[in-house]
Amino acid sequence: MTEAVAPADIANRAFPTPEGATPMMAQFLELRAEAPLDALLFYRMGDFYELFFDDAVRAAEALDIALTKRGEHQGEPVPMCGVPVHNAQSYLSRLIKAGFKVAVGEQMEDPAEAKKRGGSKAVVRRAVTRIVTPGTLTEDDLLDARAANRIVALARTASGEAALAWADVSAGDFASMALGPGALEAELAALNPAELLVRDEDAREAAELCPASAITPRAKAKFDAASGERRLLERFEAHALDAFGDFTKAEIAALGCLLDYLELSQAGAPARLAPPRSTPAGACMVIDPAARASLEIERTMSGERKGSLLDAVDRTLTAPGARLLADRLARPSTDLAEIAARLDAADYLLENRDIRETVRARLKAAGDPARALSRLLLDRGGPRDLAGLTRALAEGDALAEAFKSPPLNPPPAAIADALDALRLSKRDGLADLVRDVGAALVEEPPVFTRDGGFVAEGWSGDLDEARRLRDESRRVIAGLQKTYAEQTGVSALKIKHNHVLGYYIEVSAKNADALMGVEPFIHRQTMANAVRFSTAELGELEAKIASAGERALAMELEVFAGLRARVEEEAETIRAAGEALAALDVAAAAAAWAEETGASRPVVDDSRNFEIEAGRHPVVERALERAGDGRFTPNDCALDGAGEAAPRLTLVTGPNMAGKSTFLRQNALIAVMAQAGLFVPAKAARIGLVDRLFSRVGAADDLARGRSTFMAEMIETAAILNQAGPRALVILDEIGRGTATFDGLSIAWAAVEHLHEVNACRALFATHYHELTRLADELDAAGNVSLRAREWKSELIFLHEVAAGPADRSYGVEVAKRAGLPAAAVARASEILERLEADDAPAAKLAELPLFSAAPPPAAPKPSAVEDRLKTVDADGLSPREALDLVYALKGLVEDDG
Repeated sequence: MTEAVAPADIANRAFPTPEGATPMMAQFLELRAEAPLDALLFYRMGDFYELFFDDAVRAAEALDIALTKRGEHQGEPVPMCGVPVHNAQSYLSRLIKAGFKVAVGEQMEDPAEAKKRGGSKAVVRRAVTRIVTPGTLTEDDLLDARAANRIVALARTASGEAALAWADVSAGDFASMALGPGALEAELAALNPAELLVRDEDAREAAELCPASAITPRAKAKFDAASGERRLLERFEAHALDAFGDFTKAEIAALGCLLDYLELSQAGAPARLAPPRSTPAGACMVIDPAARASLEIERTMSGERKGSLLDAVDRTLTAPGARLLADRLARPSTDLAEIAARLDAADYLLENRDIRETVRARLKAAGDPARALSRLLLDRGGPRDLAGLTRALAEGDALAEAFKSPPLNPPPAAIADALDALRLSKRDGLADLVRDVGAALVEEPPVFTRDGGFVAEGWSGDLDEARRLRDESRRVIAGLQKTYAEQTGVSALKIKHNHVLGYYIEVSAKNADALMGVEPFIHRQTMANAVRFSTAELGELEAKIASAGERALAMELEVFAGLRARVEEEAETIRAAGEALAALDVAAAAAAWAEETGASRPVVDDSRNFEIEAGRHPVVERALERAGDGRFTPNDCALDGAGEAAPRLTLVTGPNMAGKSTFLRQNALIAVMAQAGLFVPAKAARIGLVDRLFSRVGAADDLARGRSTFMAEMIETAAILNQAGPRALVILDEIGRGTATFDGLSIAWAAVEHLHEVNACRALFATHYHELTRLADELDAAGNVSLRAREWKSELIFLHEVAAGPADRSYGVEVAKRAGLPAAAVARASEILERLEADDAPAAKLAELPLFSAAPPPAAPKPSAVEDRLKTVDADGLSPREALDLVYALKGLVEDDG
């Protein structure tokens, strides 16, 4: 997403004054003045959205479409480009992805009505009906169905408070959170906003914090808490915000700013969101951005969903379920009761397979009621949304009925509450709506109301009559075509229709004489290969058909409006049912994944233990299975925040490629999964609640901020040492390797001591500095483990097993050999390594080593016994028997050497 347009750039946009403009151009410029300066204006003209002036120049470049000109304005040609209305969504999608906003200027009346009102030169009334921005999308073809599309507002008060408010307009979510110290980056990374609203002066900082988001600066006054409270009370028709939760001043400011912006994007129409809810500070595990990226929780380092933790564990069947699962993994809970309730639900559906399969079978037909509801409430929905919404409610009711004959054990509270929200028998209004929509709409309704034909026959007698009149008139026209063909003797005569001429008679040019000047035919148009005529009778029939068709469509629109109004009345009940379906989908999916992978239910408690028996990395294990490369080697991990039953900090050593990073990551991911309410890939797990998760694994620079790999590493390490507390879980890999040996060792040494003594957090610290392993003897709550490797016939074999104690060596030279370093380089490295390991002060002795360029070439290998024997053989004088004896002799020599 591109960065927000700079104010100076906006001010220089080329939009002339309306003086001397044609009526149409004057109207365009008036709408252009109403729309935000940083938005392009789609100006509806019949079947196209046209763009003019600088809008056209920018859009044509971004869309790679032709830039043309339309007339002149103030003596200069007017740049113009356009996109067809029927295909506008695809162009909108490309513009939004390129970082643009688009104001939609729609026709508010029929051109025929405008002509009646003001004659042939009358301009059709138009108005800006919507401003499309990255954070306000609702259309399915502009969104990822399985990912939330959030718009977030960041508010700061004069007293130093800070808060985030966010909404997913496509699903109706609306929430806020007060920010604790150092939590801003982590929470923004968890929310992953499509668009971020900030004060003007915070725009640059926001662009650095959220480089992938569209940044929208807003005036400081828009973040006024008093104005925000008034706006919220008015919108939700409440006397006090206490009814929705306990909000801080900063939260109210953020919520108010967000609501104001959403109403602006709807051209003044009210935002249709659920009532706001406040998320308590500390309600979710805080995962800093570096940890989120290195652990690849929701997407990989390359930005793809495939290959992430979410991709590996997602077995949901509905889009709302997928979004809920992604949210739980992005922001794992720290509420023990909530975690237990989620695990209970998954456990129940794991144990009761038949019920789970029934639930999942019903979910397949549930669709996406949350987004359908949002579109209907915003008056952007159509018959298909209405049908899909009520079908989901019907499936939910049927799903609840399946639990009327449950197994011996009743469902846990989380499932029971979801079923209660789905039962239509308790909600007469909703049940009536589902029944009526099922009867009122055809089986496969169109997407848009303008297409008509969505109301089923038999629902409205007046509508059926209007349709019969329309269809009968069409049959009369078909009969009239036959009559005219017989009357003129032109068998190829056709009656056709277009929006310009209406109904007309068309014959080929060679048959035109048979109708020209003959009653009742009236010449209308001569084409290159055809001639067109009309008749008074045809004109009368056209008027009847048009009248009947318009009347029928008007009746259908009235039926739709009535059903939509009933949806609006039941909106909160429908929203609750949609949330229940999503929760059941996640619980059933969690059970399906657990059964498929042999995952176990973790124990999550208030201790500071971290005990994993036979843990596995869910993503690596899945990749190995798909590639057919064998089974993943499970490993135990034991940490104790009190440093009694196990170390609080464990140093992890072992060769490169042996699996240290995988071991670190899998334990962090197990913590995330457990507190998200999922079973974990381990034989058993007991996890004391983790409030913050930190990870520094892998080397990467940050060139956009001018940071080298080592600087990025140190900044992330500093954040960990400054913020990790006793309940944090920290995984660190190769700290200090990006600088001089003694500098790096010193930094790593100090980091280990700080984590142990000051942070007092649970930590896994992987390192190649073997000098650090002695700290296990000096620090009360530190220990050593290592990844095992074995040499076999000059080959290094990685066992991927974690064993107690430090590694005996790094095997770095062996790994370099396997990587394909030249033999001379490998031999030289071995020589240097032997010299360094033999000296107590290796750095001081480095200067005594001869330069590589002065090193003698590798000595030629000594001849083998086989070569010595062959030198004495007279090959030409050997008899067959002697040759065979020689072969056996050589074979014996080879076996002796082996």
